[in-house]
Amino acid sequence: MLMRTKTGGSFNSWTGKLPVITTMAALGLFACAPSETQTTATDDATAQTAVASTSAIPRTPDGKPDLNGIWQVLTTANNNLEPAPPKSAHAMVPGDFVPVPAPQVVAMGAVGAVPASQGVITTNNGYIPYKPEALARRDENRENWLERDPEIKCFMPGVPRATYLPHPFQIFQSNSAFFIAYSFAGAVRNVYLEDPGEAPLDSWMGQSYGYWEGDTFVVEVTGLIDQTWYDRAGNYRSWESKVTERYNMVDRNTIEYSATIEDPQLYTEPWTISMPLYRRLEKDFELPQFKCVEFVEELLFGRFRRGQPLEGMTMPF
Repeated sequence: MLMRTKTGGSFNSWTGKLPVITTMAALGLFACAPSETQTTATDDATAQTAVASTSAIPRTPDGKPDLNGIWQVLTTANNNLEPAPPKSAHAMVPGDFVPVPAPQVVAMGAVGAVPASQGVITTNNGYIPYKPEALARRDENRENWLERDPEIKCFMPGVPRATYLPHPFQIFQSNSAFFIAYSFAGAVRNVYLEDPGEAPLDSWMGQSYGYWEGDTFVVEVTGLIDQTWYDRAGNYRSWESKVTERYNMVDRNTIEYSATIEDPQLYTEPWTISMPLYRRLEKDFELPQFKCVEFVEELLFGRFRRGQPLEGMTMPF
C-alpha cells in the first residue's frame, strides 16, 4: 500500500524528486562556502574603501589636505600627559591621614577635583623619560602647582600644550601661508613655509617651520622659553627643547596629531604624544576669544592695588 501526503501525492512521487532536491542543496552549500573569488572580492572592497576614505579628505587647489577649520581635543592631556588616577585637587597638602586639597582650593569641591588621565604618550611605556635630577624638579613643580603653573597666570601656553588645552583653535591654510590662532590667551603662531634658520630669540610660542611629507604636515618648533609647562602635573621643558609636530588628516573632521619632544638637558631620549583633533561642527561656530589677562589682574597685581610696600616684592613670573 502506498503512503500518501496530505496533498494526495505518493511516496514514489517524493522519491522521484529526491535527486533534484539533493542537487539543489549541494549547489546551495557550494554557493555559501568561502572561495578564493569571494576573498579577492572582499580584499578589493577593503582597498576601495581605503581609497574612498583618502579621496574624501578635503584638499586645497594644490592637492594638499585642507586643514582649515576650528579644532579641539577631547582628552585630559592638559591635566597630565602621563597615566594618572583621579585625585581631589591639583594642589594638595598633608592631612591627618591622607593628603587633602590645599586651603586655596578646598572650597571648589568636585569642581576642583582632577579626573583620571589615560595618558597620551606613545613611547617609553607611556611615561616621560626624565633624568633623575629633572624628575625631582618635576615633582617639586607638582607640589607647588598654584605658584608655578603658567596657565594659572594666563601666560601663553607654548607648544604643544596650546593644542590640547580645553579650548579650541583655528587653522588658516593656503598654498603660501599657515597660521594658527588659539582661543586661550590670544596666542598665535605663524608657521614659516621656508626654513627661517635659527630663532633670533626664545619666546613663549617659539618659532615654527612647516613642510609637507606626503599628506602629513610637519612643523618643527624651536626657540621655546623654559617657563612653559606641558600640563598641570608639573611636566616642564628647558630652553634646549625642540618639538616636531605632525598633522595627519584621517577624514574630513579628524586630524591625527602627534608631537615628538627632544630635550637633552632633561630627558634621556625623545618622547612622543599622540591624540585626535576634532572639527567643531556647530552651525556658524566662531573661534571664541578667551583673553584671560584681565581675569588674573587681581591675582598678579592686586597687592599693588592694596597698597602693599614694594620693598622685597618680586614680579609674579
